[in-house]
Parts: sequence; structure tokens; C-alpha cells
Amino acid sequence: MIPVTKPFLPAEKEFRAYVKSIWERQWLTNNGPLVNTLELKLKQYLGVSHMLFVTNGTIALQLAIKALNLSGEIITTPFSFVATTSTIVWQGCEPVFVDIDPETLNIDPAKIEAAITPNTSAILATHVFGNPCDITAIQAIADKHNLKVIYDAAHCFGTFYKNRSIFEYGDISVTSFHSTKLYHTIEGGAVFTQDPELLKTMALMRNFGYSGVDTFSEEGINAKNSEFHAAMGLCNLRHVDEILKKRKYLYEQYLQRLENLNVQFQKLENEQDYNYAYFPVVFQTEALMHQSKAKLELAQIYCRRYFYPSLSSLPYVKSQPMPVCDSIASRVVCLPLYHTLSLSDLDLICRLLLRAQNFDNNFKPKHFGTLVTDKIESEINVRAANVNGTV
Repeated sequence: MIPVTKPFLPAEKEFRAYVKSIWERQWLTNNGPLVNTLELKLKQYLGVSHMLFVTNGTIALQLAIKALNLSGEIITTPFSFVATTSTIVWQGCEPVFVDIDPETLNIDPAKIEAAITPNTSAILATHVFGNPCDITAIQAIADKHNLKVIYDAAHCFGTFYKNRSIFEYGDISVTSFHSTKLYHTIEGGAVFTQDPELLKTMALMRNFGYSGVDTFSEEGINAKNSEFHAAMGLCNLRHVDEILKKRKYLYEQYLQRLENLNVQFQKLENEQDYNYAYFPVVFQTEALMHQSKAKLELAQIYCRRYFYPSLSSLPYVKSQPMPVCDSIASRVVCLPLYHTLSLSDLDLICRLLLRAQNFDNNFKPKHFGTLVTDKIESEINVRAANVNGTV
């Protein structure tokens, strides 16, 4: 089986060394030494001013909205993971959707101002699949209308924008360190800001609002993370350059092999500053997407309709027509991409997609390189037999 993603895991002995130290100290959580070390090393690696390691990316969004004291309407994207919208609603605010750019898949800055009302307090934009938004344009709009900016940068570890970490932009930027991400702490996330007062507020909020042993100065929540999660983060940080390099290589191999596939690839803000976190493809029609997805699944290869459906269709938000997003969401899938994906498996994925297009849909075959159909059938049969335990 080829899944859409696999978590990176360091050598077991690396993790065990940290676990041994946790056992010796018997300090499991509550801002332990490994959490502090991880925060310091991440700041150094990323080149950021301030950050806090928290429970997960969703909690990070909650802290950001709460710390900025937002209310009323928050302009956001309909093309993101559900937490981007559900957190806005959870915090008692109203999401106002703005359609996306059909090429970058990020919120379209040209459409933001039309959505601003006297009740608008902020813009919450997602760097979709790690591809930076048009930060300059968004910030100019925010400055003009006195709005706060939060960036959902859940996919962005290792992404830069104008020679700075993507996490350095906006009033607050948040990320996820979930195990599906290219850098992870099993479960985890972080908040980033350049404002030391905002950082102090979120640090207090992270620990129930405690400002002393018996004193509270903020309305808080339990957003702390444990020493065990920090241990995994410290292990994985040693390997992140290798991970980023491998993902870039695999991404480029996909592009080469799929140059004759009739799909749209995401337009990147700057390929040199991208982290190659995902490989999304947008098919010409939803029917072609389903056909290709089914072809892969016959060979035990799994992609994901990421993101589907459009967040504007959620049952707990106002229905708002988002024609570009609705169209993209119905046709997009992310292909398998992870550190240990072999070139032979990637090659099989690409050949199956090309075959679905050129031979299974009454299309005129194209010249797209050597396509040995008997070999593909053989590989599918062997893979299916292995899965079923017959060989």
C-alpha cells in the first residue's frame, strides 16, 4: 500500500535517550526543560523573534484570536482545513469568506476589500499547502482598514517569504506540528509573533492564565505540551534539512513525469522559498478526478481530496457562493508525498495517472515517454496480491 503520507520517525535510540532523561527527572509537562530547549532551538533554526510551543495548531488559532481580542467578523478563506473556520466560530466570531485565486489557491487579495464591513476585525488567511499568500497585498489592506492579520501557516515549516521565515508575518502566525506534517512533534503546534507583549499574553493564556503561584492575570486555557512531544521535536529537528531536501526532489520528479498530464499544478509564490509540503493536482473535471483516484486505489495507492468540501458549505456557517473555490475543491487531490516514498512507487503513480488519462477515457494517446502497459498491470497484480496475502 502507498498512503498519501507517512510520519517521519527518527532512530528509536535517539528518542529513547530523551525518554531516559525524562524518567530520571520525572518532569513530564508544565514547561519542562525539553519544551524550553525545543523552543530555543526552533527559534534559532527558523530565525524567528518569538514563539511558543503549544498543544496543537487548532489551539494555536484559538490563542491567536483570543489574544488579539477579536470580535465580529473575520475575513477568511474557504479553501483550508476545517479548523481554520471552526476556530473562528468556536471563539464567537463570524467567518466571512473571500474566494481564492485559481492559480495559487490562496485567498484572493483583490476580493478582500469588498468583504470588509464596520464589523470586520481581522483577516485570517491560510498559506495553502505551504505556498505563501500575497502577504504584501494583505498587509496593505489590513493597514488601510486597521485590521489584525493572522496567518494559518500549518503547512509552512521551512517556507520563507522575502528572505524571512513565513512565521514572521502578520500580527500572529500559527503552525501545526502534527504527525502528518513534514516536521512534527507527534501532536503539537506553535504561535509566533514579533510583539513581545502579545507573546507574554499568549504565554499566560497557555497555562490557565497563571501569573504566579496563586494569581491569575489572563483568561486562560490548557495549551501546554509535554516533554515527550518536545523530545520527538528535538529528534526530528536534527533531520529536517534532509527531509526538506528529499521532498523537493520528489516534488520535482512528479513535475517531470506528469508534464503531459492534463492537470493544473499550484502556482508557487517562489519555488526557492517553498517547503514542498504537498503535491496537489487539479483535474479538468470532477469526473476525471474520480476516475484517476479510482485507478490509483485499485493498485492500493491512496491520494486525498484535500481540501474538500469548501468550508463555505459547512452546516454551521452562512452559505456564501464561492465559485472558484467550489470548482477547485471538487477537482483537487494531493498525491502521496513523504520522506520514504520510493522513486519506483512515484513512477508507478505517475504512469497510472497517465494511463487513466490516455487510455481509459477515450482520449487520443499522447507521447509522454515510455509507457509499458503490461508492466503496469503486472505491478498492480503483484501489489494487490501482497495486500491480500497471496504471495
